[in-house]
Amino acid sequence: MARERLRLGISPCPNDTFIFDALLHGRVASPFEWELTVADVEELNRLVLAGRLDVAKVSFHAFGLAVDDYVLLRSGSALGRGCGPLLLARAPMAPEAAAGGPIAVPGSLTTAALLLRLFLPGARRFEPMLFSRIPGAVAAGEVPAGVVIHESRFTYRELGLVCLQDLGAWWEAVTGRPIPLGGIVARRALGEERIRAVDRALAASVRHARKHPDASREFVAAHARELDPGVIRAHIGLYVTAFTEEIGAEGEAAVAELFRRAAAAGVFPDRGGGAGRNMVLSREPGRPGEATPDCTRR
Repeated sequence: MARERLRLGISPCPNDTFIFDALLHGRVASPFEWELTVADVEELNRLVLAGRLDVAKVSFHAFGLAVDDYVLLRSGSALGRGCGPLLLARAPMAPEAAAGGPIAVPGSLTTAALLLRLFLPGARRFEPMLFSRIPGAVAAGEVPAGVVIHESRFTYRELGLVCLQDLGAWWEAVTGRPIPLGGIVARRALGEERIRAVDRALAASVRHARKHPDASREFVAAHARELDPGVIRAHIGLYVTAFTEEIGAEGEAAVAELFRRAAAAGVFPDRGGGAGRNMVLSREPGRPGEATPDCTRR
């Protein structure tokens, strides 16, 4: 009997290809076949908002706008400490001086853009562009400042850029919570049985990836924007944490806090204090519980 086919969207970033490798290449059991789309996270955000993917990586910013139609899986999240977006410029200045803009952002629906809006509420001029273009655009003077994510966190100094503010460090300081960047969502219309089957398969894929980190090397390298093996390893080490296998109560609370602050800032609809209610797939009995701090490495 043919397996059911689902539309899956992931980004080319090493943390995504790393955790999905086993699932996509038959190294863990799955009741589904996958119609795969690999695209920049901002494109994935827009595909999710249009309802065109069954399962997808999405920025938590975009998820806050799609929560009525999608549910967050317990596995797959990029969520941790010391892994936030960076606000960069060519020369040191007070972060507030950048508020006049324009500030390059890796897409208007990214969590990086949302964190910037929360950190600099006076900023009004944003220049969305592909994340990999931002460091070069700042270095060339096309924009006075920009927010970088992914591999660019590790390479911006090569262009002589300086960090005005680590937005993740700011988030951790004001909330005490880990930084919720993005997660894997499933379309609610799939129904609970299918959604749980996807989540179980993804959790197995994450466990396989962490136990056999070299197995995904070819798939990861085929999609990575930055090919230096050290950068790829650092990227995976930063964004794939214990929260990626199981979001846990601490991770759920971090996402709910982001939603609450975004609603207070007028970015999300005000859900009457229930910002985090029913947004995450409930934990199955017997599933491992909390992410452990020692696994959430910087």
